[in-house]
Amino acid sequence: AYIMFGASPRASINLILAARALAFLRGRPYALPPDVRDIALDVMRHRLVLSYEALSDNVSSDEVLNRILNRISMPEMPLHEHANTRFHT
Repeated sequence: AYIMFGASPRASINLILAARALAFLRGRPYALPPDVRDIALDVMRHRLVLSYEALSDNVSSDEVLNRILNRISMPEMPLHEHANTRFHT
């Protein structure tokens, strides 16, 4: 196994917050699965502690995270834009 220590529950909270911020920058008041995927490496890469096996195989955190992300299927049902696009605080 390439991961000695994984991300904490706090990391998942920060992943959602970062995805919401990215969605805001993209003009939406809500995050979609692509927002989470697009920001995941930036949020998670420094939170993984790789094993000595990963280091000896020259495997980076990004490679490990991409392997994980590629195994997660995206929703197949199309997501529709909300009729009301006002931002709520």
